[in-house]
Amino acid sequence: MAFTRATGKHRGPSRMARRSVGIAGVATLATTGVIGTLASPVFAADAEPASPEDTGLTQVITAESIAERVDAQADAQEKEAVEAAARVKAAAEAKRKAEARAKEARAAEARAAREAERKRLNSFQLPVAGTYVSTGYKTGGSLWSSGSHSGIDFHAAYGSKVVSVGSGTVVEAGWGGAYGNNIVIRMNDGTFTQYGHLASIGVAVGQTVTPGDQIGVSGSSGNSTGPHLHFEARTSAEYGSDVNPVSYLRARGVHV
Repeated sequence: MAFTRATGKHRGPSRMARRSVGIAGVATLATTGVIGTLASPVFAADAEPASPEDTGLTQVITAESIAERVDAQADAQEKEAVEAAARVKAAAEAKRKAEARAKEARAAEARAAREAERKRLNSFQLPVAGTYVSTGYKTGGSLWSSGSHSGIDFHAAYGSKVVSVGSGTVVEAGWGGAYGNNIVIRMNDGTFTQYGHLASIGVAVGQTVTPGDQIGVSGSSGNSTGPHLHFEARTSAEYGSDVNPVSYLRARGVHV
């Protein structure tokens, strides 16, 4: 008895057709995210057999993977840009702070220098370095026309450096009779100082001096018995307005 092969709409779907339908369903799910009804048996039966490469599934997955990589790359680039901007901002802020600190340090240094200079200009010192008083104030004797010493004598070998004891302006520089070569300085505080018996004079009238500026060299000119420095402190430039030079210097911080 011969059997005929079922044909037409009563023929069952082949294995290949069922595979294509399954792949198509997966593709639909991947692209839409919705589980739908697979192709009907009639549609499947009428469709030509297809290989997995013909379903579009591979292309969908590949496109999604590329999109994910592009997104990931964009995210990474954006993150790197944000971090780079943060680094630039941090570097600029650090530079600004460093410049501000340097500026403040320079300002503080300048203030300290001005203060140090102010103190120096207002300071007093001995007229000869490492000296001592060899003849005191108001010492009596025939050596002085007034009968007593109107200043003090500082020990000073011939040629010793003589400096101004403080800041002021020279009001006399030249021969002073019994004082020999002498200098009188009007100090900035309004008092006067005198330096006598000098071997030479190194300043001129009207010249300003500061503490420690050399004004001459010690000697024994005028009414003198040997090299030394005669020093007077006065309330005016005139002879006879003298005050005790030791007290004068001590009141201004000088150890005598």
